[in-house]
Order: sequence, then structure tokens, then C-alpha cells
Amino acid sequence: MEASAGLVAGSHNRNELVVIHNHEEPKPLKNLDAQVCEICGDEIGLTVDGDLFVACNECGFPVCRPCYEYERREGTQVCPQCKTRYKRLKGSPRVEGDEDEEDIDDIEHEFNIEDEKNKEKHVADMLHGKMSYGRGPDSDENSQFPAVIAGGRSRPVSGEFPVGAYGHGDQMLSSSLHKRVHPYPVSEPGSARWDEKKEGGWKDRMDDWKMQQGNLGPETDDANDPDMAMVDESRQPLSRKVPIASSKINPYRMVIVARLVILAFFFRYRILNPVHDAIGLWLISVICEIWFAISWILDQFPKWFPIDRETYLDRLSFRYEREGEPNMLAPVDIFVSTVDPLKEPPLVTANTVLSILAMDYPVDKISCYISDDGASIITFDALAETAEFSRKWVPFCKKFAIEPRAPEMYFTLKVDYLKDKVQPTFVKERRAMKREYEEFKVRINAIVARASKIPPEGWIMPDGTPWPGNNTRDHPGMIQVFLGQSGGHDAEGNELPRLVYVSREKRPGFQHHKKAGAMNALVRVSGVLTNAPFMLNLDCDHYVNNSKAVRESMCFLMDPQTGRKVCYVQFPQRFDGIDRHDRYANRNTVFFDINMRGLDGIQGPVYVGTGCVFRRQALYGYEPPKGPKRPKMVSCDCCPCFGRRKKKYSKRSANGENANLGGMDDDKELLMSQMNFEKKFGQSAIFVTSTLMEQGGVPPSSSPASLLKEAIHVISCGYEDKTEWGTELGWIYGSITEDILTGFKMHCRGWRSIYCMPKRAAFKGSAPINLSDRLNQVLRWALGSVEIFFSRHSPVWYGYKGGKLRFLERFAYVNTTIYPFTSIPLLAYCVLPAICLLTDKFIMPEISTFASLFFIALFISIFTTGILELRWSGVSIEEWWRNEQFWVIGGISAHLFAVVQGLLKILAGIDTNFTVTSKATDEDEEFGELYSFKWTTLLIPPTTVLIINLVGVVAGISDAINNGYQSWGPLFGKLFFAFWVILHLYPFLKGLMGRQNRTPTIVVIWSILLASIFSLLWVRIDPFVMKTKGPATTKCGINC
Repeated sequence: MEASAGLVAGSHNRNELVVIHNHEEPKPLKNLDAQVCEICGDEIGLTVDGDLFVACNECGFPVCRPCYEYERREGTQVCPQCKTRYKRLKGSPRVEGDEDEEDIDDIEHEFNIEDEKNKEKHVADMLHGKMSYGRGPDSDENSQFPAVIAGGRSRPVSGEFPVGAYGHGDQMLSSSLHKRVHPYPVSEPGSARWDEKKEGGWKDRMDDWKMQQGNLGPETDDANDPDMAMVDESRQPLSRKVPIASSKINPYRMVIVARLVILAFFFRYRILNPVHDAIGLWLISVICEIWFAISWILDQFPKWFPIDRETYLDRLSFRYEREGEPNMLAPVDIFVSTVDPLKEPPLVTANTVLSILAMDYPVDKISCYISDDGASIITFDALAETAEFSRKWVPFCKKFAIEPRAPEMYFTLKVDYLKDKVQPTFVKERRAMKREYEEFKVRINAIVARASKIPPEGWIMPDGTPWPGNNTRDHPGMIQVFLGQSGGHDAEGNELPRLVYVSREKRPGFQHHKKAGAMNALVRVSGVLTNAPFMLNLDCDHYVNNSKAVRESMCFLMDPQTGRKVCYVQFPQRFDGIDRHDRYANRNTVFFDINMRGLDGIQGPVYVGTGCVFRRQALYGYEPPKGPKRPKMVSCDCCPCFGRRKKKYSKRSANGENANLGGMDDDKELLMSQMNFEKKFGQSAIFVTSTLMEQGGVPPSSSPASLLKEAIHVISCGYEDKTEWGTELGWIYGSITEDILTGFKMHCRGWRSIYCMPKRAAFKGSAPINLSDRLNQVLRWALGSVEIFFSRHSPVWYGYKGGKLRFLERFAYVNTTIYPFTSIPLLAYCVLPAICLLTDKFIMPEISTFASLFFIALFISIFTTGILELRWSGVSIEEWWRNEQFWVIGGISAHLFAVVQGLLKILAGIDTNFTVTSKATDEDEEFGELYSFKWTTLLIPPTTVLIINLVGVVAGISDAINNGYQSWGPLFGKLFFAFWVILHLYPFLKGLMGRQNRTPTIVVIWSILLASIFSLLWVRIDPFVMKTKGPATTKCGINC
């Protein structure tokens, strides 16, 4: 199935499978007979003897003599397919490195063909025999990834179907970069060529052995041998931990301990000194303060061991990208998910895809899968345009080392784009590329504009076939390979990474599990088609800002010492388009630069939903590899425990039959586990086979047509029925924040994760700078945490059996699930200042000088902890303060609504709809979205709290003026309390008023009404004031 073959749509349950030829007619492909050079496209030509010119006598890759001469003179001197060094042929000038060769022409001795007919048949077999791009002979010395299934063979993963792969070159100036790699015949054992190769390998091994024994050549000094230095360099670790300086972290820990001690004395005083004339206020305040202390402990102690990390990209390249050898970097499948093209503009998704296709990674190792969960023809057509534009954009980025490689961000970048650029043609080509991109944007806008009016009969494709996704809730699965295989070349003839469009099947009556279900469908599709051992998932608005981001993650995942136990590498989220002051803490720097670095020192950061590179085996529910077991302790019989253990051990070791029976039991358990694979992974033999390939690879003997048919099967509606998908495998269901659950399950199995913070941000996305959108986003996150708290996967009680989740890591997960419940005491605490001002009561009694020390020490410890935290993390004080402000704003609005909605869902079964955060903006002005106002009920609680506190301040000051000087002293404490609330709500007040004071009338009316009713009722009832019975004890005045 070629990239231009069309859209494959079908349903496994209904036994339907059709191919729709959409868009323009397929472009004519290059002639693939033996007379065409696969580098320049010219005819190969003949030798001086009239024979067909063959440049490489190892694999017969078709190259003409000029390209062969240029590659030997200016290039890497190796064959683009098998990476064997080109030998000098008859009539070719000598180059550096030919001195060691005999002065003979290898081509005369390699092919001893009897007649012209057999010769031409041999060449045709090389080009049309086995369609296995990028493969060498099926010998052990050329196999890139070993077979992992007993009794079968696995193919090396190259990011392609079994019928296609790409070259391995990774140097920018190499003429063989990303050229098509042609098939060649695989010699069978017993043939002359096979025997000759075996003899050559035996001779080389004998020469190596003689060299080691000192029989050939002089002995070399290993200390001065540059080759030994290279070997030592290749053995170095690919990354290292960088601990925080002790001068910064030790004072921080000491203050935390001191704060705990101060809290203990503070609560002792608060509990033993109640306010008798306002016992209700006092009790509520103490309960709130205890909850805040517990919440602080859960948040603080996972930050006890913060670390940094460094990566060594040069060592990674030296180890896995050696010159003259196949590129051994692991393939990566990249997932991009989108739902609604109106809220997630196709141009944003297109920029993300273009940045992925232009990454600094071998093109044959990249496969990009786009999940369109809305089955929109807008997304489909836009992706077709993106694939066409990538043929020009990708070579431009790689030629001039462009950063970032998303065109929208690159062309709007307000920096000196000529910095470090030395090519004279750069300015001219940049202007041409910018013009091409503007035309591309116009085409995308035309697609979106055309889709605004849906035809009554539904969308029709160019060949007259109705669009399969006209009914977004009832449509077949769809797969389209846009790039890859035939036709997947850029404008310069280089190979492009694979680009695949996927829309899973949807039918009424089936549970589709929203984003988590879409991601699991991508896992299965990629497992059938490419099966890369690692996967990167990105939101549609998160583009690749650092082209070496995947290489950064490979420094951890491919590290032979520590990489095998790493389940994923999480990158911090960075954002564009945020106002300079970050009014609503959209950057979330405190979490990404403080909390996540603290978790990295324990068992690893939590998964945050995007910008994460996974190990496929970890998502499949497998446990990490176990290290060697420690030998059992052998002791005398003095201790009863040791005596019994020794006796049991000696009995097992002495009885050989019992050992054999134990081995038989292990074999039975293994057999039973293999029989249950289909119950675990689903009824797809090809996919089940792929799950056993730890190093990736596609199952052998699979045709492209059968793979696409199987891919349609694994995205069908009922595929996950009676399997472990969503419960033990893949993205875990049960919460709209599936990311927290997924990472939590992996950590419970014993995996660890890594937090990677490269100097240049790996990925960047967009954040909702509008107040209403921001609150809705926080509401969704908080609701997911409430769902997790009440689920069976709650970290409060799940995962204790194996003991593989570390204690402080569990602290962090518990904090991620209970933080929405802090909204209840936070709301009460924000209302208390107004109540105290309106009733002339306070939550604390009159304190002595000694008792005031507790309060002073507590405030000092709070500020010192924050300052020292900023010191070791590098977070600015403005970012810290914005985070504190939005913690209050979101706590009394979005978090409160999340708790209510979560309880309604658990108790009454009332579900809430998932709302996609809009990435589109209608404002032409920069940051115009910041000042636009959108109505939402989330605005009412904080507005009410703000008005109540303002009313309380006015009432308190008025009362103090009326009562004289003696009432000002107690007033200061209450006013400080009220201003603390108002200052935290100040960004909300600015967002509520907007630039032009466009606050909706409904918000003002409801807020003033609720605040007035509450204030009047409170003054009238006065519930927290002690009522006295009997005659008045006050002295009579002059009018008594």
C-alpha cells in the first residue's frame, strides 16, 4: 500500500474494507528498473567492457558512475544502503584510503555470471525480488535488532512498513543523505556468495586473533592508541545527575524542619486557647488551618531531593551513529491527537506536524501518527496540504539548521534570524520559503472557510465518494498514509518521515473513552504498522521547539546502564503567547521547575499528558527488568528464623527432582501467559506478536495490505472488549486526566521516570490566557483528580501490594488527587475576614507577647521557605507570587465546582462533558484574548468573596471611626486578614473588569445580590456570638 494509494476505511465488525482515491491523481513514480540511478535519477550506464555499471559489489545498490565518483571524492565513501566502503573500480581515480587495496577491480571477481540473460535476471532480482528496504543479508552480523520471538525472525525497525525503509545517513553534507534505499536479493545458505562471505568473516576473525597474539604487526600501546580512547568514550554514560549545591539545599531542608516544629507549637496554642465569644469562628479557622498544614506537608516533602540532569548528545551519536555502520538509534513513533478543528485550528496542528517531520533524527526512524477523533474532513484535507508543503519545508530546515522548525513560530520570531548563518543563499531561500508558507496558510484558510457551510448531503470527496466521517458519532475507521514509501520524498529527492492519518471507528452504544481511547488506538495502529520501541505523544498545539529533543530523551532511554528501568522521559511544558506578567499563572513555573525536579530525585516526575517519550513495553503493562538477586544469607541454627531459611534452601538445592518440577511449573506458567495474550491485548495475532518484540520491529512475512487490514481491525469499536486495555494496559481509563493514572500505574509496577530540562525548551504550546478559558481548563484538571480519588486506582489505597511505589512518590500522587478538596476550607477561610469585620469578632483571642512569637516565627518560616525554594530552583519571585494568587482564585472557583461535580458523578451518576480548551483566537491585537470576557458560572464565587471582603473593610473602618481610638487596635488584625484575600484576588478583579469594563451585567447582579443577602442575614442572625440570658449587667446611664 503506497502513500498515494488512498484512504483506507472500514469496520472489522461489519467486514467492510474500502480504498478511496482522494484528491489529485497519484503522481507518476520514478522508473525502478536497473538502468536508473537512485541518487540523481540518470541512467546508470555501462562499463568500458559493456557491462552494467555496479558501484557496490555487496548489495548492488543502483548508482551511476558520476555519483559513485562524487561520493568517493567528496562524500563518506560508503554505499547508501549497506554502508560498505566503496572500492576502487576500473577507470576510477584513487582517493585517500585506497592505498591498502590491491590494484584489481573487485567487480570482475565478484560477479561471475555465465551469460547476459542470467546477468540481467540477477539485476532484476536485486530491484524487484524481496521488497525489504534498508535490510542487509539475514546474517547475525548485519542484524540491527536481534530476534525476540522463538522460532521466528523479526525485522529491524526503520519506521516503515515491511515494504519500505530509508537510508541511514545522518550527516547534513553527505550526498547520500535520506536517499532511497533499494532492495536486493538475500543470498541463501549454501550459495557461493554465502560461502565466500563466511570465509571472509573467518579470515577476518583469524587476523584479529593473530593481531591480539602479537603475530601480525608490532604491539601497540593502549594508552596512546586513539582507537582505545574512542572505545573508552563510547563506554561513558549518556547522562548524569547534577545534585543541587549543598549551600542551597541544606538551609532549605533545615527551614522545613524548623517550620514543622513551629507548626506544632502554633497548633498547640490555637487549640488550647479558644475564643469563647465566637466559638464557631474559632473552630472553623482551626479546622481550615489543620487542613492547610496537611496539604503543605504533602506538597513540601516530595521536594526534599531535587536534582538536575545533564545529557551528552555527542556520546549518543558516537555510540549509535558510527560512520560506516548502520544507524542504531532507536525508532520513535510520534502521536499527535486532535478532536475539533474549530477549537484546535488546522494551521496549529499543521505547524506541529511540520516541526515533527523536520526533527534532527534519522528519517527512517520517525513515524508521525495523527489521531483525528472528530473524523473531520477539514483535518484530513489540511493534513494533505501539510504533507505537500513539508517537501519544501523539511529540506530548508535541515539545510540551514533552523530553530524552531514550526514555520509559524519561526517567521514570527523577533530575533536576528541572520545570526550564525553563513550560506550566501540563505536570505534568498528564506524569502522564498516565507512566500511559500504564506500561500500554504491561504490554502489552509480556504479549507476552513469552505467547511463552514456543511452541504445537506454531507461532504463528498474528489472521486465522488461520500466522506466516511460525515456522521462523527457513527463512522468506520480510517487510515491514510500521506508520506512514506513511494512518493515520500522532499523537493531535493531525500526521504521524508512517515505521516499517517488515523480516525478510529465510532458506533453508537460503545464507550470510546475520549482522549485515552484515542491514544490507545494509536498505540495499537503503530504497533501493527511500525512498532517502534519508543513513543512520543504531543498535543496538537505543542510543536517541537528543540529539534534535538528526541535525542535528549534517548540519552536516558538508550543508556545501557540505567535506561532499561526508565518507563518515560517527561519534558517540562513551555508556552508561547502569554502576557509578560503572566496574570493567571499559565506558565505554571512553580510546578514544572520546582515540584517536578523534586520528584525526579525520588522515583521520577508524574506524566502530564504531553511532551513525554514512552517505552512501549512499559505501556504494555510489563514490569521493569529485575537486577541480579542478592545471595541468601547462610548462618548457623542459632537463630530460629535463619535456621528455617537455611533448611528450606538446602532442601531445594539438594533435591534435583524438585528443581526440575519447579522448572516445569515455570514452563507451564509461561505457556499459560502466552495463551492469555489475546485476552490481554485483543484478538489480533499480528499485534500480539509485536508486543513480544522488546526492541521493536514488524512481524515477518506480512504484506502491506494485510498490515493495513489489521490496523483497521485494532481501531474497531469492540476490539477492547474483554481485554485489559484501559485497566492495566496503555492509557488508563476512569478519569478525564488519564495522564496521572497512566504514570501512576507504571510507577506502581516499579518503573522510574526521568525529568529532562534541556537548555533550549524541547516543546512549546499555547495556553488559554483568557480568564474563563483558564478556569475551565483548571476545572477539567481538578475534576479528573476528584475522579481518581474516588476510583479503585486512588493512590491513597492502591499500589501497596508490591511495595514498588516509594513513600514520598506516593505523597506526591496523593497530593495530586486531594488538592481540589482544599477549596472547601479555602473558601471558608476567605470569607472569615469579612465575617470578623461585620460582626466585630475575631478568630483568635487577645495574645500575649510570648504567644505572638509563635505567629511571628510561623510567618518568617513561611517566607524563608519560599525564598530558599526560589534560590535553588531559579524561579522568579513574580512567578511564585502569580502562582500563589491563582491558587486562591482557582481554589474558590474551579476546584470548588470540581468537587461538587465529582460528588454528583459518584453519588448520583450525573456525568459532565469534556470541554476541549480552545486554541483559537478572534483578536487581531496581541494579547487581545487576555481582555475578552466569556460568561461562565465559575466567576460567581470569587466575585462574591471579593465583594463581601470589600464590604467588610468599609464596614470595619466605619465602625472604628464611630467607636473611637480604642477600636483601631483590634481592627488592624482583621484588616490584614481581609487585605490578604483581596490581594490574592486582584488578578481576578482585573480580568473581571477587562480593558473596557465589559463585565456582564448578570455577574455583577448575582454577585451583589448574594453578597448583600449574606451580609444582612449574618448581621441579623449573628450565629457565632455567645448569647447571654437574664437581666442586663451593664450599668445604667443618665437616662436609666
